[in-house]
Amino acid sequence: MSIRNLKTILVADAVTCVGVFAAGLLAAEPVGALLGLPAQVVAIGGWICLAAALLMIVAARQTVPGAGLVKLIALGNLGWVAASFTVLATFASQMTGLGIAVVAAQALGVLGFAVLEWKAVAGPEAVAAA
Repeated sequence: MSIRNLKTILVADAVTCVGVFAAGLLAAEPVGALLGLPAQVVAIGGWICLAAALLMIVAARQTVPGAGLVKLIALGNLGWVAASFTVLATFASQMTGLGIAVVAAQALGVLGFAVLEWKAVAGPEAVAAA
């Protein structure tokens, strides 16, 4: 994978995180009601995403994103996926159908980011010149 492709993935991941942060910060109550989740869960997810987005932007701005940082980001994404399925298991009985679909879909999307990020820096064919 080229450095340019990895940086694009990191920026796309960061943009999605900023979106979740904005929803958690600005609209935790209505988003929580729409999904059938407590507003506090939505807000906490937003703050977690802000921290993750900052790391992603730091990595994307490096000339060559550091392998250790990108692996940390990928592992954090895997933690998010696990947390998402924990939210589903914990709150499914009160969640709306839309809420279940959104949480499951975003977990799978984040899993995709994690796989792409990990593959970009792991192994002998890691990040190549752009």
